[in-house]
Amino acid sequence: MAFYYNNKYLSLFLFSFLLLINCKNEEKVAESTTKKVVEYDMYQPSEMANFMNAMYAYNQQLKAQIIAGETPTHLPLDLAKLHSAEMTDKKGRTAAWNSFVNVFIESQQTIIDTISNVDLKERYNASINNCLGCHKTECTGPIPKIKKLLIQ
Repeated sequence: MAFYYNNKYLSLFLFSFLLLINCKNEEKVAESTTKKVVEYDMYQPSEMANFMNAMYAYNQQLKAQIIAGETPTHLPLDLAKLHSAEMTDKKGRTAAWNSFVNVFIESQQTIIDTISNVDLKERYNASINNCLGCHKTECTGPIPKIKKLLIQ
């Protein structure tokens, strides 16, 4: 009788244990199906940001040419786009920004001027310093990157 009595409680214990495990598995399934899906917005650079990146790449090439002793002879970028490219976050062009842009365009054009009496390295660095001057007032983020363009 003692064996039957212990076996009955053992069966009840196993049944309760299996029921408990089964309930916990159902809770895990229910939790996993109610998770929220997070959607991310991919960064889309503005027309101006794309143009600035192109100018950066171009000035890297200029720097390499100048260090190699070559004289650049043409300006492949249409710098007039600086006046029309869509700005990041729909920001407007300020009077300070417009004055910096005009000076920058002139300084970029002096780099390819083969008649100039000013040293090519000085003309190039003056152009990069114009970038830095504008970015100190308008968009400070890329300043460390721009500083790398300077020829020491």
